[in-house]
Amino acid sequence: MARKSNPGIVLMIVTIMLIALSSCSKDSENVLHIYNWTYYTPDEILEKFEEETGIKVIVDNFSSNEEMFAKLQAGGGKGYDIVVPSADYTSIMIKLGMLAKIDHSKLENLGYVSPLVREKAVYDPDMEYSVPYFMGASGIAVNTKKLEEAGIDYEHSWNIFADERLKGKMSMLDDMREVMGAALKTMGESINTADDDLIAEAANIVEQKWKPNLVKFDAESFAKSFARGEFWVVHCYSESLAEELSEEALADTDFFIPDEGGCLYIDNMVILKDAPNYEGALKFIDFFHRPDIHAIFIDEFCYPATTNPAAAEYATGTTLFDPDDLSRCELIMDLGEDLEKYNVKWQKIRYTN
Repeated sequence: MARKSNPGIVLMIVTIMLIALSSCSKDSENVLHIYNWTYYTPDEILEKFEEETGIKVIVDNFSSNEEMFAKLQAGGGKGYDIVVPSADYTSIMIKLGMLAKIDHSKLENLGYVSPLVREKAVYDPDMEYSVPYFMGASGIAVNTKKLEEAGIDYEHSWNIFADERLKGKMSMLDDMREVMGAALKTMGESINTADDDLIAEAANIVEQKWKPNLVKFDAESFAKSFARGEFWVVHCYSESLAEELSEEALADTDFFIPDEGGCLYIDNMVILKDAPNYEGALKFIDFFHRPDIHAIFIDEFCYPATTNPAAAEYATGTTLFDPDDLSRCELIMDLGEDLEKYNVKWQKIRYTN
């Protein structure tokens, strides 16, 4: 016998579902989920954004592009609105259709983004899917006090990692493109080369000359180890130092981008295609590039105003590197299928004793 439905019960169920959906919609509008690099989201900016918009911000962190991308690919990124990938992974995510288009009509502060950054962002020159967060470069931090006490002199070169006098006191980033790119720069080659012989030579430099002197490859705790004096030389991002070191410790730190050049990065704010709070994401992106707000960001990490030049007027802090240093650097690009050539070498370097 066919089941009969009770119109009153059906109406009640539909009403409850509509109320629940309405509640979920309102909840998503009042909460913004951001997936960003560790150390990279100043609390003061989040607090000001929440005060001005009433939108609560929840931030999760990742330590590498690979970690971020693997999580999103595995379905672990559901619920995130804004993600902050670097240029090469921004390009990959655009090609895979993972991102929503940016509605420029709702961004009043987009014009503050540096023309130089937009020129470098060849993967998305018109900012259809991404808005630059910051353009910088990894470098090397040296504890000058420790090296002076040990009588060790050094040059502003990646080959400091080949110095056996510093064995057991150094670390490099646990990042394939950064480390392999550094080796290629010492060879005078492009960090984006697809040449098998050059990639093999770079891998040999890392494996035979640098790795024996390292404590480890580390993308998470290097700044804390450096701050404690355990590591004297670290391959790093300047923002990590700014977060962990006291002013006194920073005075004894030489952070530099090596003379051979290095790996330029442009980190971008992107909105995932299935973002629950697209409108809130646009509000945050626009808020971040308001010059007085962006100044909080660069002051927090001792950055120069490379990405939003107008922020320099409001900035009050010191900077750890000169924007002109970036002229020696090359942007890490999406290598497509050629990336596997690097993966093969890196697996041997990273996981073979």
